[in-house]
Amino acid sequence: MELLRTVEEVRRWRAEVRSAGRRLGFVPTMGALHAGHRSLIDTARAANEAVAVSIFVNPTQFGPQEDFAHYPRPLEADLALCREAGVDAVFHPEPETMYPLGFCTWVEVRGPLAESFEGAVRPGHFRGVATVVLKLFEIVQPDRAYFGQKDAQQACLVRRMIADLNLPVELHVCPTVREADGLALSSRNVYLTPEQRRMAPILFQALQRAEAAILQGERRAQTVIQIMEETMATVPEARLDYAAVVDPNSFLPVKTISDDVLLLLAARFGNTRLIDNLPISFPRNA
Repeated sequence: MELLRTVEEVRRWRAEVRSAGRRLGFVPTMGALHAGHRSLIDTARAANEAVAVSIFVNPTQFGPQEDFAHYPRPLEADLALCREAGVDAVFHPEPETMYPLGFCTWVEVRGPLAESFEGAVRPGHFRGVATVVLKLFEIVQPDRAYFGQKDAQQACLVRRMIADLNLPVELHVCPTVREADGLALSSRNVYLTPEQRRMAPILFQALQRAEAAILQGERRAQTVIQIMEETMATVPEARLDYAAVVDPNSFLPVKTISDDVLLLLAARFGNTRLIDNLPISFPRNA
């Protein structure tokens, strides 16, 4: 496995992969890798002749009151996981490599997809995400890119950017990986105290209860939202940011459930903010 730190090193390596006729799968990460990242890598490994992972804690997607300075950076453990998973190359740039002196070019996705929910709670977040993902795509030039369903709004935004800018990248969104008690794996879970960790599965429980209501015939989105809110309220320490039922492609709120939807939740446990979601699909007539 090669550890690449500069754009020039990545491009030389990419040229070798291309000349050998190998398809490249790419998993962009901010490090602090866990089993969820490993599942993305394994999926990429199974479908491509070469796999690259980026490890870069992107400063431009953090707000001024967020945890950039304290975000976990266990590089050696991350490299060990990549090596064990059969990753061919890891791109680990310095911030000044991605944002050189005088940097002033940004990518902005407009509309509800970028400005609602996570975009509303974290102003500027998706500008940072779109900019760094486009830069990574241009540097690594993957054939396929792999994102997790847990960050559904981010994945949807990247899909929109790929379509709008005609990027030659095939996007794959992979299922959320969970702990045995349902908590979605996240690098931020390490911030939870033991008591908060015990309470955190309430997110998935709220999503499951809402899903059960829909499968039993409930079609009023407001009633489904109320089920999620009431479930979350059973854990007073969980401060709800939002609960919503949205169209999975536009992220526009749904009033009446008549097609596939996405259930969204975000809540804070102390200073730790967790998000989760659950896609609900209806069978299609043959």
